[in-house]
Amino acid sequence: MHPRLMGSRGAVTAEHYLSVNAGADTLKAGGNAVDAAVAAVLVEGLLNPQMNSIGGECPMLVYMADRGEVVALNGNMAAPAAATPEAFRNRGFAQSPSEGVMAAGIPATPSALITALKRFGTMSFADVAASAIELARNGAPQHCGVIGQEKFGLRDLADKFRDSWPSSAELYLENGSVPAEGAIFKNPALASMLELLAQTERATAGDRVQKLDAVHAEFYRGAVADEIAAFSAQHEGLLVRKDLEAFETYLEAPLSRAFGDATLFKCGFWTQGPASLQVLALMEQYDPASLGHNSADYLHLLIEATKLAYADREQFYGDARFAEVPAENLLSDDYARARASLICMDTADGSLRPGDAFACGPLLPEKDRFSQKPWGHGTVHVDVIDKHGNMVAATPSGGWIASSPVIPSLGFPLGNRMMTFYLEPPHHPNVVAPGKRPRTTISPSLAFRNGEPWMVFGSMGGDQQEQWQLQFFLNRVLFGMTVQEAIEAPKISSEHYPGFFAPHNSFPNFVRIEPRIGEAAIAELRRRGHEVEVAVDWSEGYVLAAARDANTGLLEAGFDPRGAKSEVFPAYAQCW
Repeated sequence: MHPRLMGSRGAVTAEHYLSVNAGADTLKAGGNAVDAAVAAVLVEGLLNPQMNSIGGECPMLVYMADRGEVVALNGNMAAPAAATPEAFRNRGFAQSPSEGVMAAGIPATPSALITALKRFGTMSFADVAASAIELARNGAPQHCGVIGQEKFGLRDLADKFRDSWPSSAELYLENGSVPAEGAIFKNPALASMLELLAQTERATAGDRVQKLDAVHAEFYRGAVADEIAAFSAQHEGLLVRKDLEAFETYLEAPLSRAFGDATLFKCGFWTQGPASLQVLALMEQYDPASLGHNSADYLHLLIEATKLAYADREQFYGDARFAEVPAENLLSDDYARARASLICMDTADGSLRPGDAFACGPLLPEKDRFSQKPWGHGTVHVDVIDKHGNMVAATPSGGWIASSPVIPSLGFPLGNRMMTFYLEPPHHPNVVAPGKRPRTTISPSLAFRNGEPWMVFGSMGGDQQEQWQLQFFLNRVLFGMTVQEAIEAPKISSEHYPGFFAPHNSFPNFVRIEPRIGEAAIAELRRRGHEVEVAVDWSEGYVLAAARDANTGLLEAGFDPRGAKSEVFPAYAQCW
């Protein structure tokens, strides 16, 4: 569908073309990959508000060439101090609400971006925010995604805005009506908020780091925090000023697994990222390359390994500061061998089978197991590689315009990531607790090859995004595809396991497949017991990626044509 995009000075991918432009302009102005990624993310939050905003979250993986190491930024939100199961039940909720201010935790994206800029960037906040400020102040054309995206777009939200969320209607509707594609959209409140942060930076004495600390303080302890806390109180939310004051972004060591001549890096067990590492460990027991790309055997192995890994995701994953996560065992070879013994290559298994990860056993006894929808758009992704070989994979999400009303004075809504928390059972690793960070689907990726930094990539798609990223990675590692070929290759996704989002539904043995996989493979999967739904072509994927050849310095960027096919999900890349 698209040609290979190659260059040697910079590679940027994002969902909106103006976000890509902001990242590219930042690199061309002398910024590094982190500076460019922050600039692109800020524009994404303005122009793709149906999928993310500054009120959401932004996990990141960063590789800095001069340090020679990968760092994970825990850009996840945290629950307010008042967030307990009892607090929700006392307000009439049987499960965590999926929208409204009661579902809102502490906005994490600003802290993640400022922390990344402070620790790894070179530019000021004012410099990297300039594009977002200019576009928010002077306007940009509305695209079809903001208008038509199912459940998240203005066409589906207009009645709610008019009837219940007047501040959102005031900002996003034109005299109460859905705007036309190409209508100029302005967000003066967001422009003023970002400009306030930039002015705070300029007015602060000291070095660059001290100035960025002042920016962080202005958002979380200053005038912006006052506005957020007042809005939460007005809507009877749990979030208060002290929650904002206490918030910080953690820098963490990433998790990783070698697979062939490549190594895949992911964020911690507060994301679903480690599930990909578990799937790789399981597939490695079967020599997957010998099975042939997208053959029935290959897909069956991928599906069954995914079921086992995602059963563990449900059973064990969570915020390790609050839950005991058997991290070392979950990623060990011994555990992978024990779990792989459960895979029958001729039959699909319809049960949810978490392992006994604390004892490295293949199967957890039934009495100890936790048990309980189709994916939806709601995340964007940004990749940047600069000429020095620095790399960033950032996955902003949350704070959607469908999550809660817009704060009129700030121009963005609060997030609703607390919807992924459980209220029971009390010993579940993802049960809500004060200050706890909910496990999240958003999960950037970074990979090495032959010991050298190789590529950054990511996706949207809720529970499915990790599956699509893994297929892209396997297409590259096992079958030698280019970035664009690996993105465009037909893909599948499973919904066998409980979903991250309430009501945490599961659909045993269900798998959705693009028809380009081929009738023979689809028929054989059905014979083995898989409940196959043949989707329309170009509907399973949405991967963005950028890569670097360590020997030549050649950069390559790729983006998914599935967005253009869907007419609601644009994605773009630049390489020069």
